[in-house]
Amino acid sequence: MADSLSQTFAALADPTRRAMLARLSQGEANVSDLAKPFLKEMSLPAITKHIKVLESAGLVTKTKEAQYRPCRLNEEALREVADWIEHYRVFWEESFDRLEAYLKTVSPRKSTKGKRHAHKK
Repeated sequence: MADSLSQTFAALADPTRRAMLARLSQGEANVSDLAKPFLKEMSLPAITKHIKVLESAGLVTKTKEAQYRPCRLNEEALREVADWIEHYRVFWEESFDRLEAYLKTVSPRKSTKGKRHAHKK
């Protein structure tokens, strides 16, 4: 995956990483705080790997302040994804608008179901 958008989508594909991002959307957290919800189901090295994937994708920045290593959400990386998705949202809305306009031009058929026709004998 050479481009940053591909790396970002790959990082977002994992529910653990999305949960970490959700936590970081509330404010910075250290690695231990990010790890707490997952320690029963995975090892600390596995959690660290998830954080590194998020860092590589540019979604998270980690700084070093003495022994405290706060992680922060990088909103710019998410903005790139939102911009890409926005392009397609506009495309689909325009497509639906065209479909709606077309459907308005088509006259509805009148149903004859349930109507009795009188036959002359």
